[in-house]
Amino acid sequence: MSTIVVVKKNGKACIAADSLTTFGDLRMGSGFDNAHDKVQSYGDGYFGIVGSAAHSLVMESVIKNKKVKIDFSDRMAIFETFRQLHPVLKDKYFLNAKDEDDDPYEASHIDALICNKAGIFGIYSLREVSEYTKYWAIGSGSEFALGAMFALYDRLDSAEEIATAGVEAGAEFNASSALPLSLYTVNLDEK
Repeated sequence: MSTIVVVKKNGKACIAADSLTTFGDLRMGSGFDNAHDKVQSYGDGYFGIVGSAAHSLVMESVIKNKKVKIDFSDRMAIFETFRQLHPVLKDKYFLNAKDEDDDPYEASHIDALICNKAGIFGIYSLREVSEYTKYWAIGSGSEFALGAMFALYDRLDSAEEIATAGVEAGAEFNASSALPLSLYTVNLDEK
């Protein structure tokens, strides 16, 4: 899996991620993977996906496809983007939307964090969207990252330092996360 975090503080928002790819027990570190950066850019922001390594390549293709309108400007826009994207993922990219029989909706199997000038957001498998006020983490190292960011959020002024500590904690204690990390920052819109 991964450790991906988003943090907002003092007019800045940032996203950071580890660089390890795993296939079961096989670990492929950044020295073996030319595309180890789990954070992708789009418009004025960034996003990072956990789960299948195929998701990143699919989303890279989707972003380049000018027929698909991507709008990550607020919670509802993100929901609508992924609602409209779901049939494209099924028809053009062969997404297997089957999950549990008792799930209320088809799953996209995509969990992602988004960072842009509007804020920090999460999108989850059933197209649930959350907007975060301070920080959040996803992936197999998320519990360690959340603990580190909780401990440091009120002590540090820098969103970048808090995010770095989160990913470093995930990489230190989770077997499916490793350094180096990537980190991207944007200035938040004043509200």
